[in-house]
Amino acid sequence: MRAITIEQPGGPEALRWTEVPDPVPAPDEVLIEVCAAGVNRADLLQRQGHYPPPAGAPPYPGMEVSGRIVAVGGGSHHWQVGQDVCALISGGGYAELAVAPVGQLLPVPRNVSLEDAAALPEVAATVFSNVVDVAGIRPGETLLVHGGGSGIGTFAVQLGKALGAQVVTTARQGKHEALTRLGADRVIDYTVEDFSATVKADVILDIIGGAYLAGNVKALNEGGRLVVIGMQGGRKAELDLGALLAKRGSVFATALRSRSLAQKASIIRGVREEVWPLIDEGLIGPVVHSRVPLPDAAEAHRLMESSEHFGKIILTRP
Repeated sequence: MRAITIEQPGGPEALRWTEVPDPVPAPDEVLIEVCAAGVNRADLLQRQGHYPPPAGAPPYPGMEVSGRIVAVGGGSHHWQVGQDVCALISGGGYAELAVAPVGQLLPVPRNVSLEDAAALPEVAATVFSNVVDVAGIRPGETLLVHGGGSGIGTFAVQLGKALGAQVVTTARQGKHEALTRLGADRVIDYTVEDFSATVKADVILDIIGGAYLAGNVKALNEGGRLVVIGMQGGRKAELDLGALLAKRGSVFATALRSRSLAQKASIIRGVREEVWPLIDEGLIGPVVHSRVPLPDAAEAHRLMESSEHFGKIILTRP
């Protein structure tokens, strides 16, 4: 098969469309003929040499795919050759074939094309596991989503509204109208406004990290929960424990890719039970900014690095 390989850590030009060995599914895994693969910030970090794949995962980037099952590796499960699926994987999605554990497979939702389904597994699992499982969002609470124009952000805005929360998000001015259409109650231009001066949130989903830590703590309501899932604004900051204690607040830091198979399978079960019905009903869905041919993955990475996209970038089979 062919896959996108990383010649050596570096810029987008390091990505190469190369002949590599076909993967073989082990027991409780399936082999997927890839239709499309989602592009994520973690892929950029891997390309730069900062985020190696977990042990045993393919060396190629790509943490989510959609496609058709073409082989099964045995085991006791209901997945069969010929089924259309999307999947959360640990790596290897930028390829013509990819292996996925059966516990991380999802059916393609009714209202979503097979190609666009590649935009769902990573964002759905990330947002659900953090906003619902970790933070325990409740109807009527306020959810603050940083980076509203990202794949994670666009999905979090939709899910928050579907679950009955008031949703505030931060984004550049040019993305405000689209976020309002997705359901955001308020959009803040972070380039000119200090969100911590005017927002009080019960749950904060943060992709920025260090640069926003103090502001996030300030913006928490009493009993608020801050969940940090990214470090685009740095990995270090000073935490004012007095301010956090005064609000009886909580700070969580989580990652998805490094979790165990059992933990990921549990998250995917929750996504299928609680999120997939909302997608089937058309209440929420993938927001796809652009579709880039898989051999041109470097262009997709350049687009993501520019932060000019709104929603997901997906790679499609040529």
